[in-house]
Amino acid sequence: MGVSVEIHSDFGYVVLVIVATWVLLNWLGLQVVKARRKYEVQYPLMYCTDTFGDGQMFNCIQRAHQNTLEVYPVTLVLLIFGGLEFPKVSALCGVVWIISRVVYAQGYYTGDPAKRTRGVFGYAGLLVLLINTIIFALDILDFV
Repeated sequence: MGVSVEIHSDFGYVVLVIVATWVLLNWLGLQVVKARRKYEVQYPLMYCTDTFGDGQMFNCIQRAHQNTLEVYPVTLVLLIFGGLEFPKVSALCGVVWIISRVVYAQGYYTGDPAKRTRGVFGYAGLLVLLINTIIFALDILDFV
């Protein structure tokens, strides 16, 4: 037995937020490229082995990008599936997550890794996306 899912026109908001996440990832990646040039960290090195001064700064900039990439797949999946059930709420949560990643990166770019926690509010958006996705799954399974 198959399940049919109707995509509401409001899902367009989710698609626009997905496009914005692509912009975010490219902006973060560009910051790493600029830091590689500035601090002279050559490919294929992921991190600078000098963990003081310039090396610390490069590692903080690179880590902000890498950490975002680490959570991106789950964020994207939750955004898409949660957005099928609750497109506007999910799109808003996606925007919150994007803003939080910018705040997270800006905190990291200070060179003090503790300041990255300023972007922790994005996990509230992810939690709502998780709940939206669970409700979507339960709806497909006819549990709600």
